[in-house]
Amino acid sequence: MNPVKLTYLLLAVIATFSVASIGIAVAEKSYLIAVFCFIGLFGSFTIARLLRTKIDY
Repeated sequence: MNPVKLTYLLLAVIATFSVASIGIAVAEKSYLIAVFCFIGLFGSFTIARLLRTKIDY
């Protein structure tokens, strides 16, 4: 597994945990944690998009 695929795997895991944590945070009525999870989700998608633009297919 090359480093690019490993990076995408790590970003996918971060995004998955962020989505799951958003649901848990809203159920527990902890909106501050939900905001941090949205930031984590947005950050992982942004990094993946930037990484994709740097790679020439």
